[in-house]
Amino acid sequence: MSLTASFVGKADPLAGFQPLPMFTSAVRAGFPSPADDHLDTELDLHSYVVKRPAATYFVRAEGDSMIGDGIHHGDLLVVDRSLEALPGRIIVIAVDGELTVKKLDRIGQRTYLKASNPAYKPIPLDGRESHVWGVVTDVIHNVLRSLP
Repeated sequence: MSLTASFVGKADPLAGFQPLPMFTSAVRAGFPSPADDHLDTELDLHSYVVKRPAATYFVRAEGDSMIGDGIHHGDLLVVDRSLEALPGRIIVIAVDGELTVKKLDRIGQRTYLKASNPAYKPIPLDGRESHVWGVVTDVIHNVLRSLP
């Protein structure tokens, strides 16, 4: 999965957005409870996904290599440059000058980028020029885009 080259929006693409209503209880994936259908608070989506504004940016995912981790083509990724790229984390990284999003993995002394789609082989980083652009913290996924 590669990433689109342009960043989404301005430095703060959600600036000026008003907080939205938020239910006080979670939505059950099973049977609903009639007692839970009331609003009680507001949610500012920006403050929910952006913990460090000066270190955070948004970028769109492209392709299907990270589908197993819930990252679909066209999803909006929230990326924090201040977080450390540790094994197991999903990162945005430039490898030989090309941006990609993959899970960082270590096997023995070797470092790999691992897709979550079995159709893609791990990418060894040994001997390659690479630069981490940040750690993916959130994925904003539009479910209507995948419907007919």
